[in-house]
Amino acid sequence: MNSKVNFNSICNDFANILNGKSKTKNKTCSVSLHRTFGVIMMGKDASSILGVSVEFYDLDNQGNALNISEIAILQEEIPAYLYALTQQGIIVSAIHNHWLFTDPPQIMYIHAQSVEPPLQFAKKMAYAFSQLSSLPVASA
Repeated sequence: MNSKVNFNSICNDFANILNGKSKTKNKTCSVSLHRTFGVIMMGKDASSILGVSVEFYDLDNQGNALNISEIAILQEEIPAYLYALTQQGIIVSAIHNHWLFTDPPQIMYIHAQSVEPPLQFAKKMAYAFSQLSSLPVASA
């Protein structure tokens, strides 16, 4: 099978597991999602800041890739989400805020990564997402 066709097929399956749409560019597969809770920043609607990205890069001949994710998360969701990630062997590489003066306060961002087959990573992320108060949804 043509490696490009195989990559595109894996990318589409990756997106389907995450209930999103795939995009490919320069040997990268990405799925953009967003969270649906409302956010006010400095008195203005800022719900568009609630991004979720899940990507894989550098798919090798053994079927492994560098997998990464970033998600906007409420402070109270952090323990269950972190537990779901780490119990599945996913490395949590950063937890930080991006914005000040938001309501709800303390919207955090969690970065996670692994090297493994992308579809395995997508299934682990889907499970971790199930621990949140609302599932990420496909971006338009």
